[in-house]
Formats: sequence, structure tokens, C-alpha cells
Amino acid sequence: MYTANNIADFFLGRYAAEGKITPMKLIKLVYIAHGWYLGLTGKALIDENPEAWKYGPVIPSVYHSYKHFKNSPIRCEHDSEVTTGSEIIDKFLDRIWKVYGKYTGTQLSAKTHMPGTPWDITWNDLKDRNRSSLQILETDIKEHYQQLASKNANG
Repeated sequence: MYTANNIADFFLGRYAAEGKITPMKLIKLVYIAHGWYLGLTGKALIDENPEAWKYGPVIPSVYHSYKHFKNSPIRCEHDSEVTTGSEIIDKFLDRIWKVYGKYTGTQLSAKTHMPGTPWDITWNDLKDRNRSSLQILETDIKEHYQQLASKNANG
């Protein structure tokens, strides 16, 4: 398991030079990577629970690390050879970038806001669950990405 900022550093190190990664895009990429990893392996990728905020799922530590960039691309001095230390995880994250890196933060946000997503369930059904926290349940994330994997596998 990695810190959310470890995963953020990976995306920034490898891809900040070729694409405009704003804080919103980075947060959504880390969230989506965590979701897919959880859905495919049953294991958490990051050691932090995503939260449902007004504008979508947020990884608080990543938000606080990069919020000073506001809506601007993140400027960083990472090495493009950055690695997680695991070839399997590196390839997995490269695949996430290949599929989702072409989208803007706003487009990724729209994907995570769709009806039935873990954010939607948490944000809109909070009162029905009698939950005091806006943490998105790991079980909701896992189930959602397992369903996406099943749909992708079946056509």
C-alpha cells in the first residue's frame, strides 16, 4: 500500500511534462487508480480513505499538497523515471494514465459524479445511511470498480 502522495508523485513525475495536470485532475487520477486497483485486486492501493466533497471524490492529502496551484497546471521537478518500486504497480499506473490521462480534471470529475458512483452514493444518500462521515466506503468503491471491470470484460 502506498500513500496517496506517492501515487500523485508517480503521475506527476512521469506525465506532468506531457500533459497539463491540474490539482483536480491529479486528485481524480489517484482516486480512479485506487478504485480500479481495489476493484481488480480487492486490495487498497493507497492508505487513505477518499472523501465525498461537493465537487466529487477527494483525496485530502493530495488536495492539501497541491491546492496552491488552484486551477493551474502543477509545475514540478520530478524525474520522469519516477517509480513506485514495483514494476507491476508502475505498469498498472501507466495503464491508468493511458486510459484517463487524456481527460481534463473537469471531465474526470464528471465521470466520478455519475449516478450510482461511490461519490454519488455517499454524497446524496448520506442521510439515508445515518453516517456522520463523508468518507467514501471502501466497499462502495470496490463494488463500483468490480462492476465496471465486469462490463468491460463482457463487451
